[in-house]
Amino acid sequence: MQDLYGLDISTGQLSAITDKILPLVEQWRSRPLEPVYAFVWLDAVYFKVRQDGKVVNKAAYNVLAVDLQGRKDLLGIYIGDAESARFWLSVLTDLQNRGIKDLLICSIDNLSGFGDAIETVFPQADVQLCLVHQVRTSLRYVVSKDQKAVAAELKPIYQAANLAAAEQKLADFSHQWGSKYPLVVESWQRNWLRLTRFFEYPAAIRKVVYTTNTVEGFHRQIRCVTKSKGAFPSESALVKLLYLSTQRIIETWTMPLANWSLTVQQLAILFGDRVKPYLKV
Repeated sequence: MQDLYGLDISTGQLSAITDKILPLVEQWRSRPLEPVYAFVWLDAVYFKVRQDGKVVNKAAYNVLAVDLQGRKDLLGIYIGDAESARFWLSVLTDLQNRGIKDLLICSIDNLSGFGDAIETVFPQADVQLCLVHQVRTSLRYVVSKDQKAVAAELKPIYQAANLAAAEQKLADFSHQWGSKYPLVVESWQRNWLRLTRFFEYPAAIRKVVYTTNTVEGFHRQIRCVTKSKGAFPSESALVKLLYLSTQRIIETWTMPLANWSLTVQQLAILFGDRVKPYLKV
């Protein structure tokens, strides 16, 4: 401002100016939502914030969804501390209070208790664990010299044509690696139901929901704006920048997902009366 206009604006004055958007933030955060969303990706991204004289990590909990018209929307941004299933439960409860009656398919990472939190608020929701996260988690328990081979042997499991074939590939993997890496096999077996929900859907839907890549791509767009900011001076400053940057991104979401007319018909077959009363035809 000094270089361009010869104006000297203090940090306090700048903060007072940007505080003008806080009512808009609260209005956006509390707006009514659609009763049903087809696909929902839930994930958190971390930022550094100054608090009580020190720099701490804050998690921005983001809920990205596709409605029954095939259009993407960011349902909310919630700021908390370290990501936890308990906080996600409060997020999901807020979404319910804002009018959501049902979520069809939720894609999440492997955070402990996360899937249970979703099913507590939306008991009919299909919860799909991100397969990319599952592979990454598996490789943490594998020595470096075996990681490439193990990753190659895991791929046929989630690339199988159907559930039966995937179960056979998991059995093959267990036979080959189970004695050396029992924790990896146990993790896949324990999470199997939520890792393989995508096999119940047609190919077009599988591609959309079997990972959290959609919301992670959204996070990368936000990072392009925030990466040069360092630590935010306050949580309020973080909220303001996230709101402004996300609104700019949302403005680009003008078209439905590709081939949505076919996808929504498949959803109507799969989910029946959970979908049909809310279709705008």
